[in-house]
Amino acid sequence: MNDDPFEALGLPARPDLTDEQVRAAWHHVATATHPDRPDGGNLARYTAASAAYAQLRTPWARSEAYADHAERADSQEPDTAPLPLVPDEPPDRPVPPWYPLIAVARLPARIRRGRPLRLLIRAAVAAALALAVLQLIPGTPAAPADVAGLIWWFLLTGRRDLAPPPER
Repeated sequence: MNDDPFEALGLPARPDLTDEQVRAAWHHVATATHPDRPDGGNLARYTAASAAYAQLRTPWARSEAYADHAERADSQEPDTAPLPLVPDEPPDRPVPPWYPLIAVARLPARIRRGRPLRLLIRAAVAAALALAVLQLIPGTPAAPADVAGLIWWFLLTGRRDLAPPPER
C-alpha cells in the first residue's frame, strides 16, 4: 500500500496547496470510489483517499506531509552524492574539505523557511532535559552519555523541522 497522501488524492507534492484544492481532490476521489455507489465503488481507494484527506486537510498538516514526502524521496534516491560545485568538474573528483561549510552557511535560511518555532521548542526540551540530567546525576559516568544522547536526539529529530536544501 502506498502511504503518499498526495498521490492518493492525485495532487502534486507541494506544500503550498490550498484548502480548496485538497477538498476538491478529495471530493472528486470520494464521489468516484464511495462504497455506496451502485457499482460498489472501490473501498480500498476510498479508504486511502479518506486517510490522505485527513492528513492534508490543514496547512500545517500539509507542510508536515510534504516534509515526510521529501524525506522519503531523499531516502529512495540511489545516488546521494553531493552535487559538484562547478558543472565542469568530473563526478569522480573528491569533495573539497570545505564543502560541509556550505551546509552550515545555509542552515539559517533552512531554519527560517522550515518550522523555526517547533525547532526552538525541541531545542528547549533537549536543553532542559540535559540540565535536569546534570542536576540529578552529577559526576556519574551516565551523565555525559545521557547528555550526548539528548544532543543526538535533537540532531536526528530536528532535521524534520528544517526546510529542504535548495538544490533539491
